[in-house]
Amino acid sequence: MSDAPSSGPATGAPGFDDLTRDIADVPAVEVITTVAVHLMSAAAVNLGLAEEGDQHKDLDEARKLIQALAGLVSASATEISSFHAAPLRDGLKSLQLAFREASLVPDAPGQGPGEKFTGPVYG
Repeated sequence: MSDAPSSGPATGAPGFDDLTRDIADVPAVEVITTVAVHLMSAAAVNLGLAEEGDQHKDLDEARKLIQALAGLVSASATEISSFHAAPLRDGLKSLQLAFREASLVPDAPGQGPGEKFTGPVYG
């Protein structure tokens, strides 16, 4: 049994089904950009760019997230149009530069996270 309060018509609060959309109704561009924003946010936290950043800094985790983001952005750019892809590319480049700056021993140009998809990133 659950201790969670019930929802729906009896309580006057909207039920779960009322608050969610069927995934089939969500346009692909929305799913892709939402995933990209989540990857960006998680990478930024792991780069120590959030409040109390050093507490959450983990460059190994940030590398993985930036690599996944670069793959997603590169693979989907032609499908989601420049209007959506350009800001994602800008965010990706900012994260790649922040990673390079945060690294004690920076990767060689072209070897940083995501650079196999984007090419070398320079400041």
